[in-house]
Amino acid sequence: QVELVESGGGLVQAGGSLRLSCAASRRTFSMNVMGWFRQAPGKEREFVVGISWSRGTTYYADSVKGRFTISRDNAKNTVYLQMNSLKPEDTGVYYCASGSSMATIGHDLWGQGTQVTVSS
Repeated sequence: QVELVESGGGLVQAGGSLRLSCAASRRTFSMNVMGWFRQAPGKEREFVVGISWSRGTTYYADSVKGRFTISRDNAKNTVYLQMNSLKPEDTGVYYCASGSSMATIGHDLWGQGTQVTVSS
């Protein structure tokens, strides 16, 4: 059974940084892309960023462009999310997800989530 395991969440002050990791126990044919979603209290889950394993093609939500950077380590089956200049509105549970394409991230596997809290 394939699993996605996130780590790296925590509490940080506004303006600070955090780095999230998402490790896949193994890669499958349906896992061409990986991405991050987040869900703030009382709000719907929203897409944050995605990356393809093969070319490293990325796609960012407008709300995080210039502040967040996604990267991957193919040898370790791990995707990273470097979050800088964090804002209180970045607070939420961050989920790692996989898919066959950038448009279908989240149609395959999900991680358990990791909490990110940004204090003002």
